[in-house]
Amino acid sequence: MTTTTAPPLLLAVLRQPRRMAACTLADWDLLLRQAISAQLLATLRDLADAAGVLGQLPSQPRAHLDWAHLQSERHRQAVRWEVRQIRAALAGLDLPLILLKGAAYAIADLPPARGRLFSDIDVMVPKPRLPEVEAALMLHGWAGIGHDTYDQRYYRNWMHELPPLQHIRRLTVIDVHHAILPETAAARPDPLRLRRAAVAIPGQAGLQMLAPVDLVLHSATHLFYDGELAHGLRDLVDIHRLLSHYGDAAGFWSQLTARAAELELERPLYYALRYAARLLHTTVPADTSAVLADTGPPAPLLRLMDALFLRALLPDHASCADRWSGGARYLLYLRANWLRMPLPLLARHLFHKAFISPRHAPAEQV
Repeated sequence: MTTTTAPPLLLAVLRQPRRMAACTLADWDLLLRQAISAQLLATLRDLADAAGVLGQLPSQPRAHLDWAHLQSERHRQAVRWEVRQIRAALAGLDLPLILLKGAAYAIADLPPARGRLFSDIDVMVPKPRLPEVEAALMLHGWAGIGHDTYDQRYYRNWMHELPPLQHIRRLTVIDVHHAILPETAAARPDPLRLRRAAVAIPGQAGLQMLAPVDLVLHSATHLFYDGELAHGLRDLVDIHRLLSHYGDAAGFWSQLTARAAELELERPLYYALRYAARLLHTTVPADTSAVLADTGPPAPLLRLMDALFLRALLPDHASCADRWSGGARYLLYLRANWLRMPLPLLARHLFHKAFISPRHAPAEQV
């Protein structure tokens, strides 16, 4: 497969969900495999339902979609319950709790939550309050997941979050953020601006989420600053659904570009809109594209980024890959680390993870 051939079947269906009604069983065999790889199986069911074709699907793939839907609904119920436990654990701190990414989508019942699965709950608190928050969570059963001394120092000195905390009985994981990018990254979106603009989640006392434009910018930043792209298409679908949900609101697009400039996040927004439009046919107003045109990379670099992202954002499945796909993902992994750390720190970090951490891991796991 190359970037100029017909799109993978999953992309074609995401663009036009009604196409599912015409899929043969052979098509479904491929479509389900691609969707499972991209963690979009339950999303397919939601899209088929919204398009009015769910009842027209063959019974065999419909059974897979219904199972995935049931799993996602149970997941959403579990997330709601877990968020209540987190809120109770932090109740004595007089601290608004800002939910991020999947947890925010689920609790606020936003479109990206429909069919979305995620492995941990992300929250944001002010950096000076991190010790209190960590202590309160530990008193209520959360504990640090096994990280060596280097990892602890790496998280606490350089990252934008505490080391992940896992509940000792329920095994649920919470990531406590104080920012959306590491303090060593070149871009430094001000977390205070994000917190001040956060909005209450209706019907959820004490819970907040980022403002609509900040939801989009955080999702774009997470996708295009993160080197783990195995589920990149799922994250791009999140952006597509957020834009479709909020895009008709008066002033949304001008606010989005202005906020990106304010937070130094114009480049990830540029990539998010470019690849959402190219891969998912997301509608982006022409004047928005014009405003962002100068924030993209120079033409030669853009051609390289297209070659990388238009491969890496496809499902990690053999039917969606060519001989360059693995290399594209590896190069983007290196790019993400380079964006998040200055070169001397990056070299030290990669050396430690490659050669020192593996030697100590068995002893520390005992």
